[in-house]
Amino acid sequence: MSARIADWTKGEAAIVYQRCGSCGDVQYFHRAFCAACGAPDPREYRASGRGTVYATSLVCRAATPETRAHLPYNILLVDCAEGFRMMAHGEKDLAIGDEVTAQFASFAGKLVPFFTKV
Repeated sequence: MSARIADWTKGEAAIVYQRCGSCGDVQYFHRAFCAACGAPDPREYRASGRGTVYATSLVCRAATPETRAHLPYNILLVDCAEGFRMMAHGEKDLAIGDEVTAQFASFAGKLVPFFTKV
């Protein structure tokens, strides 16, 4: 098994996805196998951070005391240029279909992807 590339889940300002060497399927969130064909050890790549807003939801009620300071905040589903969809934070005025790019911001004490309009 190859060494993992550090990403935002490990405090690094990067988004990492996997591509299967057997079937070519793209998946987001690390797995030891391809979710499409079951082949072991898909390769990891850094994403460009570019994408298109698929869905958006403005959060107006804090789930935890740590998130209260961020209200209201926007949660997005982004179709990334590399072929996977991810959930992330974003600017409040983003709409479905907007072209976006990832930056990284602190949210409730953690580094998270934060998308802004291109």
